[in-house]
Amino acid sequence: MASLPARLRQTALDLEVTARALWQVRRGRKQPATPTHVFFCLVDHFEPQVGRPDRRISQARVQHWLQEYPRIAARHRDADGRHPRHTFFYPWDECDEWELARLAELCHDGWGELELHLHHHGDDEASLRRKLRDAIATYSEVGCLSVDSTGRTRFGFIHGNWALDNSRHENGRDFCGVNNEITILREEGCYADFTFPAWKQASQPRQVNSIYYARDDPNLPKSHDTGCPARVGEANDDELLIVQGPLVPYFDHGRLRMDDADLAHYRPYHPARADRWISVNIHVQGRPDWVFVKAHTHGAADANREMLLSDGLHCLFSDLETRYNDGRQF
Repeated sequence: MASLPARLRQTALDLEVTARALWQVRRGRKQPATPTHVFFCLVDHFEPQVGRPDRRISQARVQHWLQEYPRIAARHRDADGRHPRHTFFYPWDECDEWELARLAELCHDGWGELELHLHHHGDDEASLRRKLRDAIATYSEVGCLSVDSTGRTRFGFIHGNWALDNSRHENGRDFCGVNNEITILREEGCYADFTFPAWKQASQPRQVNSIYYARDDPNLPKSHDTGCPARVGEANDDELLIVQGPLVPYFDHGRLRMDDADLAHYRPYHPARADRWISVNIHVQGRPDWVFVKAHTHGAADANREMLLSDGLHCLFSDLETRYNDGRQF
């Protein structure tokens, strides 16, 4: 059980984050004169071994995606005529050779992309670098991850247990251990972190609904708490880009709730959710007409997988195509 001071700190953080998000929603934003371009990404914390099942079960979870996702995505196209591509953040600490090879095949066929997900704890700089380098080498062997113009391998990152930069500690245990993790990630080739939001977690940044650069303090945890907003034409090679998903307070039957863009079996897609996500207008400064929506899911978990691959993803894509691709306002 968490200590009383820890509970109070978490409550204070939750209230501050809610107040910041409410201010953004109530402040409102004028629609730009030109059409608004909506860039949608569904970030999947893809963990086939959740619950540590028999290997046949985890493989069956992957096989379900291999069979059903192309059928769903083939029915949909964006404004440029491209099918939606699923973003699998596959955990290195749970890496299985068969699973990785099959996901790589799906991505090479044009139905997705694979990025790096890592659960770790009790690490230091040396051990974390070893894990990242081993993961990069293994994922690159099957043709995943991207390569920049200099030939350097680059990767997007999600921290397992929401604990980026040693920002989560509970009951005497850390879920990372490395205060300079942001520096290490950047130096090892990470182009952006996609972990947040992490609603109700100590790791949740105070800066919400934003795309920004985090400057690392190597001596302290949670350097991503605030940062400098990303701006058009201004790259920052000394800091790590943080791409946040929406965190939107709303009222439901008179109660204040929070939509953190999590697609789960208990919170399936609904058109009102897209309206909320887009309304907070997450964008790079200088291009308010480019709105970025990063939803997330744990798509290998059984109940979530059944929801997404039955009609959840189809409803999501259909609604975005119908209401947010009219060629005039969106």
